Amino acid sequence: MIKNTSLFSWFCLFFIKPIISHFFIKEIRGWKNIPQPGKNPDYLKGNFILAANHQSHLDWISSGRLCVPRTFHFIGQTDAYTGTNRIFRDILYFIAGVIRLDRKSDESKKKATAQAIDILKKGRILILYPEGTRTRTGEIGKGKWGTAKFFLTTGVPILPVAFHGAFELLPPGGKLKVKREMKINIGKPLYFKEEFKQAKNLDCSSEEYKELLAKIMNRVMKEIISLREEIK
Repeated sequence: MIKNTSLFSWFCLFFIKPIISHFFIKEIRGWKNIPQPGKNPDYLKGNFILAANHQSHLDWISSGRLCVPRTFHFIGQTDAYTGTNRIFRDILYFIAGVIRLDRKSDESKKKATAQAIDILKKGRILILYPEGTRTRTGEIGKGKWGTAKFFLTTGVPILPVAFHGAFELLPPGGKLKVKREMKINIGKPLYFKEEFKQAKNLDCSSEEYKELLAKIMNRVMKEIISLREEIK
């Protein structure tokens, strides 16, 4: 079971947040759109599934920047790195309470899914990148259905977020540039109330259920693309 990472979140608030805000982030829009516990009659828990486009490794600390000091979690792959990079990754995953996922293992996928659902039901924040991997072109790719599945299972709203500038600062395989060029745009939370009601009466393997997943993800990705266009 993933441990509570509230201490890590407070560490990010006092140490990581000032660094990334000073050296990388130029602008953040939409702070008022982030759900807060007890302040919205539609969802009093106040937690959410943060769904963002994936441009760079900088997205990780930028996403956490939006959540601190609340407890948040990522899902991180375990099948790509070797040697020293793998050791460093495992240490970081342990400290940050990252849900580990071997993308080549069905058993690992099931375990990661169960852990993510448990986290959401406990009122914590789950950060996801629906594209599944970092962009290689700077453009936003197609979103996979995982985000929608977590929503239909838990009813926790999806918060669309767009990043712009992270790809230019740290593209896959590139070197880090220290410039205040990143922009972040936070959209309004998506509740999909009707879709959530419909899903309760559907089998998860049915075509109707899959159509709901596709419908939700199409809306989420359109929101992210639109949010990014506003800050380009």
